[in-house]
Amino acid sequence: MGVRDLIPWGRSAGNEAPALYRDEDRNPFLSLHREVNRLFDDVFRSFDGGWPRYGALTAPGVSWPTVEISDKDKEIKVTAEIPGLDEKDVEVLLDDGVLTLRGEKRSETEDKERQFSERFYGRFERRIPLGVEVEEDRVDARFKNGVLTVTLPKSAKAQSRVKRIAIKG
Repeated sequence: MGVRDLIPWGRSAGNEAPALYRDEDRNPFLSLHREVNRLFDDVFRSFDGGWPRYGALTAPGVSWPTVEISDKDKEIKVTAEIPGLDEKDVEVLLDDGVLTLRGEKRSETEDKERQFSERFYGRFERRIPLGVEVEEDRVDARFKNGVLTVTLPKSAKAQSRVKRIAIKG
């Protein structure tokens, strides 16, 4: 028996075209079972370890507002996209090493004839654990064109903990 005999999609007798699918892929019940399992995995993965808050899920696995976090040597920068809101609609809190972004997006109109909408309305809250000590009195938050940028300078103690380790070849 050769290695080619172990590969199920490569077996062919004579001049036949090689099989492109494994035997279990041809069975519609096994395909359905696999797809249902994937669907449940995607749904439960989006809960982030607990039950979702109102308005927390806009797409599977994505919380709103979407954020970008960069951890540099001297600071942590958190950028959140919050289109359609003003700075008065957003609250930024820092408590015990957790940055909290919260607010509310209200509907501009009371359109009772609307049949379908993918827009998000309602309260939101996003908690981001920082994992390092920051200088709370130097935290800076700026809001421009629907983008909130929070700069959190690391404390001297947190900066000194970073140690670069040499890689030996």
